[in-house]
Amino acid sequence: MTAQFNRITLIGIGLIGSSLAHDIKRLGLANEIVVATRSAETLKRAEELKLGDRYTTSSAEAVKDADLVIVSVPVGASESVAKEIAGTLKPGTIVTDVGSTKASVIAQMQPHMPSHVHFIAGHPIAGTEKSGPDAGFPGLFQGRWCILTPLEGTDPVALKTLRSFWEALGSRVDEMDAQHHDKVLAIVSHLPHLIAYNIVGTADDLETVTESEVIKYSASGFRDFTRLAASDPTMWRDVCLHNRDAILEMLARFSEDLAYLQRAIRWGEGDKIFELFTRTRAIRRSIVQAGQDVDAPDFGRPHPLEKK
Repeated sequence: MTAQFNRITLIGIGLIGSSLAHDIKRLGLANEIVVATRSAETLKRAEELKLGDRYTTSSAEAVKDADLVIVSVPVGASESVAKEIAGTLKPGTIVTDVGSTKASVIAQMQPHMPSHVHFIAGHPIAGTEKSGPDAGFPGLFQGRWCILTPLEGTDPVALKTLRSFWEALGSRVDEMDAQHHDKVLAIVSHLPHLIAYNIVGTADDLETVTESEVIKYSASGFRDFTRLAASDPTMWRDVCLHNRDAILEMLARFSEDLAYLQRAIRWGEGDKIFELFTRTRAIRRSIVQAGQDVDAPDFGRPHPLEKK
């Protein structure tokens, strides 16, 4: 397969960055991968894992002569990265990111991008609760959606090239306005994580139930919330701060719906409870039918008596 790019620079080498490195190398999408991260310790680990061809703690150095630059840092760090790389980007470079908030990233990065490069914000909707260079693996993006939020006047050839890159990774690519993206992600990703963090925090604060009991008797519901609540705290702190308006709107709607359910339980209104649970069960079936999860009991986890 002919490489799509001569040099790809990955700024940030956590779960997404390291998974990108695995797939770029596996699929031969670039002749050279340059890895940049501020932490010397993380950079050393990336080199031990052979995630790239060259390694540096200087983002400005890393982007020299790059054809594609992918910024994979907590969204709050986007502006500092943009400032650092602006002066060394060559004409025609495509600069993109993987952050889960788009309006904020665009506001932080776009003003610093020179006119001779193509800045196209993006968000692959893929990941796990793990973080760091060891967390990455090939195939993370296979069958998952990647949303691009190009600005008006974006070069169509550059946009097509970036779309082709994500499609080569196995992603399904969609385009939308940044503000719309942020509202969609506030309900399908950001709110569930906030609820998970809150529920696990509530369990931790209970005085009448010991921590050992919470752990010992964790049924599937609480156990699965802890998976979300184990996600990278830095990343999710930044998501809250940089998608504030959309998240607050969804939290308000959730609070209203929770109050409705609370009243139905208090007054024994079983028909309302049943109707809600029936409606939400259908959403789960739709997610499975859309290929975004598997229809296996307990999310496909192996059980003791199952054949290996």
